[in-house]
Amino acid sequence: MKAIGYFRETKSSAKGDSLAAQNKDFLKFCEDHGYEVAVTFVEIADGNGSNGGGNESSRGGFRQLVDYLRRTDRGFVLVVARSFEGMGVDRQQAVRRYFQLEGLGAQVTFMAGPSDPLAELVESRTEQEGERLGDRVRAAMRRKAVRGEVLGRPPYGYRVGSRRRLELVPDEAVVVRYIFRMYLHEDMGIRLIARRLNEEGFHTRRGGNWSMVSIRDILRNRVYLGTYSRFGVRVPGSHPALVSPDDFRAVQDRLSARRNNYAPRKPSPFLLAGLVRCGHCGNKMIGVSRKQSWRRRSGTKGQASYRYYQCESRTNQSMCDYHTQRAGELEGEVRDQLAELDEDALLPRAGDGAAVKAELEAKAERLETRLHQLDRRLDDQLGSAAKGRITREQLHKLNVATATNQLRLEEELEEIQRHLQDQQNASERARTRKRSLASLLDGWETLSLAEKQPLLRDLVDHVAVRDDGVQVILRP
Repeated sequence: MKAIGYFRETKSSAKGDSLAAQNKDFLKFCEDHGYEVAVTFVEIADGNGSNGGGNESSRGGFRQLVDYLRRTDRGFVLVVARSFEGMGVDRQQAVRRYFQLEGLGAQVTFMAGPSDPLAELVESRTEQEGERLGDRVRAAMRRKAVRGEVLGRPPYGYRVGSRRRLELVPDEAVVVRYIFRMYLHEDMGIRLIARRLNEEGFHTRRGGNWSMVSIRDILRNRVYLGTYSRFGVRVPGSHPALVSPDDFRAVQDRLSARRNNYAPRKPSPFLLAGLVRCGHCGNKMIGVSRKQSWRRRSGTKGQASYRYYQCESRTNQSMCDYHTQRAGELEGEVRDQLAELDEDALLPRAGDGAAVKAELEAKAERLETRLHQLDRRLDDQLGSAAKGRITREQLHKLNVATATNQLRLEEELEEIQRHLQDQQNASERARTRKRSLASLLDGWETLSLAEKQPLLRDLVDHVAVRDDGVQVILRP
């Protein structure tokens, strides 16, 4: 197995933690365990890094390591770091990076322990849980839950009444009963239920359209049995029920049967994800993959795969019409329109520099907020494992998914920060766009999807799709 060294050094590093010392220990570690040394990546205080050949780069060592792990020819690799704490500037970043590397298919180990990082993380979190003041707060909230008192926002169909118990909201209760009846007794699917509610003028509590997700959440919520559940406490008969136990059980059986009839799907990324909008209703269009099989007269089987973009209003809310565009055709049309651009079209309009900068800064702030939320999710999932609510296998799966999402957002944030630096003046912005356009068109057939998407976002604000044509709207 190939071993990759990942070292970090700050200006305050002790002698034993110097880059030279870490590299020496890494080579001995590989020799003792029979690993083949593949490459090393270094991160220092200012974020610059170098690869095994000593070349300086503006990208940090961890980002270079991520790029290396995404290569298709890397084979099976083991990432070796000095210690768990040495993975980041603080424990939070170390946890995040550990699971990000695992999500990229690498095994991570440490020269200075722990031998089982996941067990050490859960054990450490267990100790924290026992010491936190929040335990007393949760205990108090648990006592309230035992009494059936509402904690948090009441579910659709109910409001908080006297003695902080749930009581019915008549208009909403009618809709809940209607949803269960359509699903169980009229044999309607979730998408058709959402469509009927929207067509008949029913709205969610916030005044929005019903979607498949909101319908499914109602069908699975045990609160409609008259049972209040919170903090592991279940209080039957705490409030008026909206569905009978037999009907609720039948609904769950049907939901489970429908879910088990489908093989798990691997998500297939789409080049224009997040950029395509329906020109009829203004909602975004999402990528959809479908497979179709048939039997020929000769008895042989045929199969074909279809990829297309479809209006999300139609997909999740059964609103709008069946507006679709085949993925290959739409992506080819976008490429053709970009190829026909006049250079003047890439020049920013006079006086809009401040607006572009403000837009980028606002987007960066939103991404930073989302990253903080995902950090809290990592911590919450560790807390759930510490309390025995989820297994270590479930913890690993959840944290890998969360950290992988974080990695994508971090890279998007880096792109935005790079753009902020590039947007110093109109001429620089124009040069940046010209470079992006040239790189995109020259490498359209050879660049990976992950390489093409940032270039597209440099140029395109959105793609408006109507039945009679496609319009590429450039960024301001």
